[in-house]
Order: sequence, then structure tokens, then C-alpha cells
Amino acid sequence: MSDLPVRRTSLFAEHVRLGARMVPFAGWEMPIQYTGIVDEHNACRNAAGLFDVSHMGELALDGPLAGEVINERITNDASKLAVGQALYTCACNERGTVLDDLIIYRAAPGAWMVVCNASNRDKIVAVFETAAKGRCGFTDRSDATALIALQGPKAFDVLDRAGGDAAKLRELSPFGFRDAIVCNLQTTVARTGYTGEDGVEIFVAWNDAPVLWRQLLELGADLGVKAVGLGARDTLRMEAKLPLYGQEIDDTTHPLEAGLAWVVKLDKGDFVGRSALIAAKEKGLTRKLVGFEMVGRGIARHGYELLNSEGVVVGTCTSGSPSPTTGKNIGIGYLPTELAAIGSQFLVNCRGKHIEAVVAKTPFITKKRPSSVGYSKV
Repeated sequence: MSDLPVRRTSLFAEHVRLGARMVPFAGWEMPIQYTGIVDEHNACRNAAGLFDVSHMGELALDGPLAGEVINERITNDASKLAVGQALYTCACNERGTVLDDLIIYRAAPGAWMVVCNASNRDKIVAVFETAAKGRCGFTDRSDATALIALQGPKAFDVLDRAGGDAAKLRELSPFGFRDAIVCNLQTTVARTGYTGEDGVEIFVAWNDAPVLWRQLLELGADLGVKAVGLGARDTLRMEAKLPLYGQEIDDTTHPLEAGLAWVVKLDKGDFVGRSALIAAKEKGLTRKLVGFEMVGRGIARHGYELLNSEGVVVGTCTSGSPSPTTGKNIGIGYLPTELAAIGSQFLVNCRGKHIEAVVAKTPFITKKRPSSVGYSKV
């Protein structure tokens, strides 16, 4: 356990005011729930949810070579980005396993931002600060930047009421972003998220976040908008089968087996981990990340063993929970490729009881929303 003090975002007092139950998370004291996980989950699915994700890391790289420096450290191809566009990607080590999953933003021809997981901030800062040395500028802006996510089918209805440029934000394409005045505050708004819903993530100055938070909640109160904690954030992302670093992906997994081949551009030129990923692709996958539903009575949890019909351990559950939207008990985990097809049956070791499960089509929910909306950070 770390001896470092637990940090608080600039919204801590707002969470306390709303009666949130606070818990340690990735070195931060964060809200796990306010009114209850199911209630908050359903608010996001049916109206909109407001999330404090200010614990994330924001790293700025600038200069003519900044894009090249970034592209050498990520699996996706940042050179394809126009100004005002972002992309989801992984950063790998030389073994081709995942150091972190990131979103890369191109704000100007020579101005870029990398958003990383709170738990990986020190590691990713070291990666990009070292890569930038002598080639481009580097600044860790995390401590000056707050991040608030507004997610759900009524998210843009709330923004329509927020004045300034907010009503124009509907024009953003998925993974598009722009500077905008929202609630009389200078912000940068991206059409990204981590819930499977449409919506935005709003970057704002650290000390301005409480005003933005309160006003968005007030503007959306009659629409059913609620503050949402980490508990419902987890069930929302599981229903959308979005990976969580430290569970679905980490430095023991590579993106190909995690279903992230679409963010690996092996033909873009060299990047860290490319040779290892080429070798893994040529060798063929031995396991795949799948979504599954429990057939028998039981709830799969992180770390539970997955077994074949003979009771032999063949995989691991990475995430599992009751699904408020589907009413089923769902899970995500790694299975051998021969058991990874939709409809394949296997067993989950639920505290000594072997419960039947079946590989399911994912995402577990289907929403009519702009293509590709749904990847963000933790």
C-alpha cells in the first residue's frame, strides 16, 4: 500500500454536499455512489449522468516534432488526425503489452494533448517526457485541469441550456473537440465518453470545475440528470464492453487479444512494441477477451476462474456484475480462442460453485448513437 496521501479533486466539496460515499481510488478520494449504483446507472442510460473524472492525467506536447514523438509511442496513427480530432489508442512496451490506454488530441498543427489513466499518470509522464526530451516541449497539465463528463441521451439538451457556444456542440463529430464557452466558463469539449452513451467530456480550469458542476446539475435537474459515481461508471462501461486498465488490459496483455486490434496500425511505421505485435499476430492468438452472460444463478467477479466443461481452468474473469439495463448477470474475461465464439458454453468458479455461462454478443447493450463514441479513460 502506498504511503502517499490520498488526493482530492476540486469537486470534493460538491461530492460531500451531495451525500456521496467517498472511497480511495488510484490515489484519489472519489465518489463511489450518491443515491445508489442502479439509480445512477439508469439516470445515465435514460437521461444523463455527470461524472467527476478530474483524477485523469493531461499531458501537453508542442512543437513541429510533437506529433512524431507521440506516434512513436502509440499503436494507433496520430498522423491521420486533423486539428480538432482525437483518437483512442494504446501505449505499449517493447513486449507489445499495454502500458496504458490513452486518448490523443490534436489542438493545433504543433499542439497535442495526451489523456491517461490516473493510476498510470507517473508512468506515462515518464514515457512522454523522456521521448520529448530534445525534440519537443512537454508539460504535465494534470494539476491545473479538471475533467467533467456529461453522458446520456439528454446530455446535449443540457448543453443547449448552458449558453455561450454550448448549443453548437451537437455539431461535433465522434472524437471531435473544440474550445467553447459553457456556463460562462472557458472550456474544451470533446465528444467522447466511457459509458456507451452519447455525450461529452469537458476540460476546464481546476478551480472553475465546481461552478461548472453545479450549473450543469441545475440545468439538467428537470430532465433527470444526476451525479454518477465510480460504481455506476463501472456497470455502464461493462455493458458497453469498454476495457478498464488493471482488469481487461495491463502489462501482461497485448491489444490484439484484448479486442483492440482496430487501434493497432502495424503499417504506419515503427513504434514501441510493433515488432512484438507483428510476431503475436503471425503466431496467432491463443486467447481472446469475450463478454459473457451467466446461465446459472451466480455473479462473476474480477479474478474468478473460467473453466471448460471438464472443470479445467482455462481463463479468468476480468470484470463482472449484474447489468441494470439487461437484467442479466454479465461478465468480461479471457478464454482460449476455441471457446471464444458467441454461444460457447463454459463454467465460472463462483466461490467454489461452478456456474454455467455462455459467450454473448457484445456490447451487451445497443444504443442509437454516433459511431465510435464510447472510449475514454479511467
